[in-house]
This record gives sequence, C-alpha cells and structure tokens, in this order.
Amino acid sequence: MSGPQRGRRPVRLCVRCERVTEEPVVVSEVHQASGPGFSVYACPACAPHFPPLPDVSELMGGAR
Repeated sequence: MSGPQRGRRPVRLCVRCERVTEEPVVVSEVHQASGPGFSVYACPACAPHFPPLPDVSELMGGAR
C-alpha cells in the first residue's frame, strides 16, 4: 500500500503514565531557538492533571 493511510488515528505516548494512546491531548508545546519545537501529549485520563495551554491571543494582548 502506498501513500498515507486515510482515517488512521495518531498514536502518541502519554508523558504522565507512559502508555500509548490513540486519543492524544496536547498538554504542552516546547519551543526551541535552534530548530523546530515539539508538542507534548497525554492520554485523556491524564490530561486534566496538566494546566491548560495559554491562549495565544491573550499572550499577545489581543493584538492582531
């Protein structure tokens, strides 16, 4: 089979319980000056243990 598989769900490792989840939730974004950053994921059960991500528009004072 060639090309991307349609309908395939993402699989990520939960940063808290270290289990593989098919329903990853972004709980943090790591930014790097030397290259691209990355997202940190948790499973739906562990995600409430992390603070909510800040709203980018609030961080910029509502500026456009």
